[in-house]
Amino acid sequence: MSLKALAAKILAKRIHAKTQKWVNNPIETQQKVFQELIKEATQTKFGKEHNFSALKNHSDFTENVPVRDYEGLKSYVDLVVKGEENILWKGKPLYFAKTSGTTSGAKYIPLTAASMPFHIQAARNAILSYIHETGKADFVSGKMIFLQGSPVLEEKNGIKLGRLSGIVAHFIPKYLQKNRMPSWETNCIEDWETKVDAIVAETIKEDMTVISGIPSWVQMYFEKLAAKANKPVGEIFKNFNLFIYGGVNFEPYRAKFENLIGRKVDSIELFPASEGFFAYQDSQKEKGMLLLLNAGIFYEFIKADEFFTENPKRYTIGEVELNVNYVLIISTNAGLWAYNIGDTVQFTSLKPYRVIVSGRIKHYISAFGEHVIGKEVESALKEAMEGTDVRVNEFTVAPQINPNEGLPYHEWFIEFDSEGSEEPNNLEEFALQIDAAMRKQNVYYDDLIVGNVLRTLVITKVSKNGFQEYMKSKGKLGGQNKLPRLSNDRAIADFFEKK
Repeated sequence: MSLKALAAKILAKRIHAKTQKWVNNPIETQQKVFQELIKEATQTKFGKEHNFSALKNHSDFTENVPVRDYEGLKSYVDLVVKGEENILWKGKPLYFAKTSGTTSGAKYIPLTAASMPFHIQAARNAILSYIHETGKADFVSGKMIFLQGSPVLEEKNGIKLGRLSGIVAHFIPKYLQKNRMPSWETNCIEDWETKVDAIVAETIKEDMTVISGIPSWVQMYFEKLAAKANKPVGEIFKNFNLFIYGGVNFEPYRAKFENLIGRKVDSIELFPASEGFFAYQDSQKEKGMLLLLNAGIFYEFIKADEFFTENPKRYTIGEVELNVNYVLIISTNAGLWAYNIGDTVQFTSLKPYRVIVSGRIKHYISAFGEHVIGKEVESALKEAMEGTDVRVNEFTVAPQINPNEGLPYHEWFIEFDSEGSEEPNNLEEFALQIDAAMRKQNVYYDDLIVGNVLRTLVITKVSKNGFQEYMKSKGKLGGQNKLPRLSNDRAIADFFEKK
């Protein structure tokens, strides 16, 4: 065992013990975070306008601070972007994480001196948690790659801005710098396809042990590696045994990855966002990710099926239940208050509090009242593929409300993997299998099928690299960009219909 691996094990043990202190006192931990956040922001413009000085408890908070999304908070953010101080949080933010908004153009998410360290610590602690549980630490001596956006930052009114992953690249600890790939120059390449080609050239002869990134874009990297070396990724990188991912559910990609790698590897799931680092997988044995209750974030939860009603109840951590779909609401030390990030979660454990990401509150299908969410379509597809050689590269689902003939239906756009696996022999039979799995999960969908409001879902095949072409057409190829699994309209469907 190398000295670096030994040091990692010692640190992992120390961090585990530290983590258990707040894990074992979740409600008290969240209450402390809440009080600290309110105290620190009392003299800000937002704090003064929302009566922070008089807030004593969560009930006071809900009465004074309504739930908002970016649009609702934009008037305050605009002042911060202009360079004004003490608006949402004391002083000015260190950075803006710039993301693409759907209705407001570019979104500027503040990252403060108080919030930034938690992004770095959470990613580190996820790896240390894995080391503590498994005892595996030799990988820290090998090369590690983090597929991410360019670290080149712009500046706006004295505040640097860029993609979150690019900002985080400036905070990689010195002890990892020698192991980290790709090179700074390659990481700065903006065009994603050119960047991946450069990464392949740089890494193909290295001893890669850890690979991290959003599955869809890591898949592109793996495909190019395998094509260039004419052998599986697992043979190219014989010591590659840990894949770290976030942003999307890995299950639809797992079979494809195992085929590209040629064997199984351990994985760690993360739940990061520009707005905060919320959770990471702390166990290879248990389902879900550990919700980070001591990371400068106060959490509230609204039941997804009540979210669009008037004045829905906002639950705190001590009030949540297992297997209920909640919209995640956050208040943070970056100055986001009762902020709806758009993600929905379900709790898989209450001791400790672990979650899975079940979808997006805006990414759903309910054209007929069916309330279909991302977790359901992903699980249905996985069930239909079990026991077969069928592999899927990517997919999305949209409602077809006005078909040329027959009843309306859900249309599944699927790009099958044609290399090293098979497409379904009978596409209609495969659609029936997915449909049956959907009906078991979603009673509303089942009722619509039984009541002849909807007919069985229809699969439309997407040509090879079709989804990459779609993302490229939207200027969202690579980086942290993700394809929506569900749409309640035909915006994505129209792209493929026109081809």
